[in-house]
Amino acid sequence: MNTIMESIFVCLEFQTDWWQVMTSSFMRNALIGGTLVAIAAGVIGYFVVVRGTAFAAHALAHIGLPGATGAVLLGLPVTLGLAVFCVGGAIVIGALGRRAGDREVATGTVLAFAVGLGLYFSSQATRSSSTMTNVLFGNLLAISPQELIVFAAFLVGVVAVVCAVFRPLLFASVNERVARSRRVPVRALSVLFMVLLGLVVTMSVQVVGTLLLFALVVTPAATAIMLTPRPGRAIALALVLNLLSVWAGLVVATMFSLPPSFCIVTIACTIWLVVRLTGRSRQVQL
Repeated sequence: MNTIMESIFVCLEFQTDWWQVMTSSFMRNALIGGTLVAIAAGVIGYFVVVRGTAFAAHALAHIGLPGATGAVLLGLPVTLGLAVFCVGGAIVIGALGRRAGDREVATGTVLAFAVGLGLYFSSQATRSSSTMTNVLFGNLLAISPQELIVFAAFLVGVVAVVCAVFRPLLFASVNERVARSRRVPVRALSVLFMVLLGLVVTMSVQVVGTLLLFALVVTPAATAIMLTPRPGRAIALALVLNLLSVWAGLVVATMFSLPPSFCIVTIACTIWLVVRLTGRSRQVQL
C-alpha cells in the first residue's frame, strides 16, 4: 500500500516551470484547439442528450478510426480521414435509423464494419500505431496551426447551422411524433444533425480520443440539463462547463505533468457526479 501511495505522489510531482510551458507555442495551440472543440461540443451536446443519441456519438468516434489509419496509409491528413468517415457514418446512420430501434441497429452495424476496416488499415500502415493511440486517447498537445484553421471552420459551420434550424430541431428532438404531424422535416433534420455530430466528433476525438469522448460531448450537457430545464440556458451552461474542463484540465496537466485527456475527463466527470449527488440529496430533503 505504501509503495502505491509513493508512486502516486511521484506521478503528481509539481512542475516548477509549468508557467513557461503554458506560454509555449504548442500549448497555445492546445488552448485554442481545446476552446474551439469545447464550444462545438457544448452547442451540440444538449441535442445529443435530448435526442438519446449518446451511443451514436460514441460509435461515430470509433467509426472515424479507419479514416485516421487509412489517411496515414495514403499519406493524407488524419483530420481529413476522420472527417470523411465520421460524416459518412453519420449520414448512413441518420438515413437508415428513422426510429430509435432502427437507429441502434444501424449504428451497431456501421460501427462493427468500421472497426474491422480500421484494424485492417492499421495492419497495413507502418506508422499507424501512434495514430491509433492518439485516436483512442486523444493528443491535444499535438494540434497543429493547420488543424486549428479546420477546427475553426467546423465550429463556424456547426454554430451557423444550429442557429438556422434551432427551433425545428428542438421541436423534433423533444417530441418527434408531434413534430412529424406538424409537417416538420424530421428525417432531414435527423440526417443534418448527425452530420453536425460527425463534425464535432471529428474535432473532439483529437482532444480526448474515442474512449473518452463522452466527457466533452455528453457529460457536460447532461450536467447542464440537471441544473436547468431551459434549452438555451442548458446549452450555455454546457458550453461553460466544457470550457472549464478543458482550460482547468490543461493547467493541471501542465502543473503535474499528466495527460491532458485524463485531467479534462476527470474534471468533467467530477462536476457531473457532484451535481448528480447534490440533486439527489435535495430530492430526498424535499
